Amino acid sequence: MKILVSVKRVIDYNVKVRVKPDQSAVDLTNVKMSMNPFCEIAVEEAIRLKEKGVASEVVVVSVGSKSCQETLRTAMALGADRAIQVEAEDGLDSLSVAKLIAKVAQEEAADLVIMGKQAIDSDNNQTGQMVAALLDYPQATFASEVVIENGEAQVTREIDGGLQTLAITLPAVVTTDLRLNEPRFASLPNIMKAKKKPLDVKTPADLGVEVGSNVSIVSVTPPPQRAGGIKVGSVAELVDKLKNEAKVVS
Repeated sequence: MKILVSVKRVIDYNVKVRVKPDQSAVDLTNVKMSMNPFCEIAVEEAIRLKEKGVASEVVVVSVGSKSCQETLRTAMALGADRAIQVEAEDGLDSLSVAKLIAKVAQEEAADLVIMGKQAIDSDNNQTGQMVAALLDYPQATFASEVVIENGEAQVTREIDGGLQTLAITLPAVVTTDLRLNEPRFASLPNIMKAKKKPLDVKTPADLGVEVGSNVSIVSVTPPPQRAGGIKVGSVAELVDKLKNEAKVVS
């Protein structure tokens, strides 16, 4: 069984995000970048399936400029067998990215596509669902447990009322949630080995996909500064401030 995992290069989750002075975008100057945390979980799950003997090959794919090759090398250092970069401008909308990933999945004849449920930069939570729709594959989102048996994936997902288990036939698309696993760290020997693993570069034209963005950023603004708290002398004063100042009660 072949597993395809998509990964995205994003601002490291430990970095405080800065907005450009003209509010046109997030400032990426000298900012540490890393693999999207949900994508790390997807890579880890694919590697675990390979270690169990369920999968024979793990292929990682990323859509973006040459800088995303670093993220692909990280995924191979974690245990992926090879990588594919679809060279495109950064900032494509979710549908364009989904079209490219779906085409790669078709060309690779992937039995299972594992994706992070969302990226922490755009925070859209829709690319995985779009990939499944384009491929006409069954999908299971927000996975907290994945079991592959007899050409079927049993996926447990957390819902408001508890846990829900879905049984979907392969090929399929699964998106990962936080509690699915704990990603491993790449060891130095594996980082060195990853430099020799194959990394193919393709273009949207190679895949026969026309890309373009139907979404444009109007402006980016940081959240308002939080004001310091105050102490109130009575419940009546608290209710008054909630009603007349915070306006959270009527």
